[in-house]
Amino acid sequence: MSGVVRTVTGDVPASSIGSVAFHEHLLFDIVPPGADRSAGEEITTANRWQVDYRSNDNPENAFQTDRAVAASELAAFREDGGGLLVDQSVIGLARDPEGQFEASQASGVPVVAATGTYTAPFVPAELHDASVDRLAALFIDEIRTGMDGTAIRAGLIGEIGCSWPLEDIERRALKAAARAQAATGAAISVHPGRHRSACGEILDILDAAGADLSRVILCHMDRTHPDGEGIAPLLDRGAVVELDFFGIEQSHYWMDGTELPTDLQRLKLIHGFVEQGHGEQIVISQDICTKTRMKRWGGHGYGHILRNVPALMRRLGFDENLVNALLGATPLRLLTLEEAI
Repeated sequence: MSGVVRTVTGDVPASSIGSVAFHEHLLFDIVPPGADRSAGEEITTANRWQVDYRSNDNPENAFQTDRAVAASELAAFREDGGGLLVDQSVIGLARDPEGQFEASQASGVPVVAATGTYTAPFVPAELHDASVDRLAALFIDEIRTGMDGTAIRAGLIGEIGCSWPLEDIERRALKAAARAQAATGAAISVHPGRHRSACGEILDILDAAGADLSRVILCHMDRTHPDGEGIAPLLDRGAVVELDFFGIEQSHYWMDGTELPTDLQRLKLIHGFVEQGHGEQIVISQDICTKTRMKRWGGHGYGHILRNVPALMRRLGFDENLVNALLGATPLRLLTLEEAI
């Protein structure tokens, strides 16, 4: 594989990287703005299961900003065979480029950082009314020059946060992402609103703004289209779809009660789309954004897919090319920049 992947410690040849955790959060804060942080309860072995089952009830579970913990979790990922992790914590989620750099250096695991903005409530006040031009210039600069006053550069646009219905700042961020993609070649990752029409509208906006839809990843299919209905039209438009709740093995999504698939059911959905000719348009990950899914707090950690999922793939008859594509080749294709910029 030619080209480079832009990591927080510098550009590395794509051909030197193995498996990829494509959509994760390493250093983050997703406590809703205005929430009462004092209501948080320390996570212990006695309450860990209950906190995890209702993941967003406890503010203490919704942030992880300790750089040493990040390094330790990355080291565990490396022991599971992890080759690279993408931290999709964008502006508004306590993104920490220097912390990402430190954790990557300490663990030996390359980390890709992301530019972009999250959903409207998380967008900083100084950007809430920013024009498309201003947002595009910011995203481009973070890829070419560095983030937050550092020389540490982003290698991905997004996850661009979207609500349902879309807020004005989210619509402008999508248009800006398309411009940034055209200028840099970076892929665009999108967090869609929780409505079955959300992804189609997002693709309409990006397409009209000139985005290359083959380098657009629509995240969270597990909760937006948990039964698979509605995904095929997105694939037919050339977009990449992402099932990123791997490791979440419970009946429902705590945010809205949506019935969730299990890992095995996710793989069965994927197998069906592969048989329809869309094998190169699927990405998988775990989207870890709570403490209880990290090893330090008794969770599965970033290496869950590498430890546990290939055996399920083979049980369902996935051939080795497909296994390799899902674990590394497809995410690397999306992360690769054809030349230094």
